[in-house]
Amino acid sequence: MNPIKLENTHPAVTKLIDNIQKVLIGKRSVIELMVSAVLANGHVLLEDVPGVGKTMLVRALAKSIGGAFKRIQFTPDLLPTDVTGVAIFNQKSLEFEFRQGPLFANVVLADEINRTSPKTQSSLLEAMEERSVTVDGFTYRLEDPFFVMATQNPLEYEGTFPLPEAQLDRFLMQLRLGYPSVEEEMRMLGRFSEENPLDQLDSVLDVKELRQLQQQVAAVKVSEGIKEYMVRLCHRTRDHHHIYLGVSPRGALALFRASQALAFVRGREYVIPDDVKELVPVVFAHRMIVKPEARLEGATVDRVLTVILSETRVPVS
Repeated sequence: MNPIKLENTHPAVTKLIDNIQKVLIGKRSVIELMVSAVLANGHVLLEDVPGVGKTMLVRALAKSIGGAFKRIQFTPDLLPTDVTGVAIFNQKSLEFEFRQGPLFANVVLADEINRTSPKTQSSLLEAMEERSVTVDGFTYRLEDPFFVMATQNPLEYEGTFPLPEAQLDRFLMQLRLGYPSVEEEMRMLGRFSEENPLDQLDSVLDVKELRQLQQQVAAVKVSEGIKEYMVRLCHRTRDHHHIYLGVSPRGALALFRASQALAFVRGREYVIPDDVKELVPVVFAHRMIVKPEARLEGATVDRVLTVILSETRVPVS
């Protein structure tokens, strides 16, 4: 396998992050993590209060990579065929024709994903894992690359349907934007005073270049010690006395891929323990469930992960 020439790839990643920052001010660390998820060919769940820029972040990503973008507003009356597409009878040809749903795009925004029924939520399972949809016995391949960026509000639970563990496990990362600082919000008011910078945003990558970056990310080196560190962290979540459901093997693979991508974004051709430590909260947290009795004692997933990271031996070489 040829070594990675980071001087050829890193400028493209930097250009992508800087372009998104033209729209979303002061959230570079979150943007870096989202770009890492994209380079790792994974999906992202954005959970935060309304109005902090979740939808704008996804739209800025789609415009920056020049990919096809579709938005699905999830509501209680949404049907699976509204997402995947449906076969319609053509009276002229006397045959059924498949009409593609909004899943057939490079970047799909699943807005307020927890407001639709479990039946409709499940229509995303095959798409997110296998990059295909099956309708009436026929399987149709989705675009390449294909990313689902889903949003949900952590506060308003009336009329919502919590995502099942099988669905959550298919998201590579769960990210939160948070509120901007006073200075960042002042800059935002100035930038949006005359026009929406999203309307003026140009693409800095095309889909072909993005696929090439993904191939280079897959070549980032991960030592045996780092791999063992990742696996031990996963096993600690399964054995912890406060945890009812620990991280699955899919979660271990997600941490592996995300670590490669983050190292690549940071300009390295190898993964270091700090990459793993930074990613554990955003890759593991949504895959874990705390026992009810432990919650009564004040235990949370974040606190458990902090303890696990502090107690797990870090490889030194």
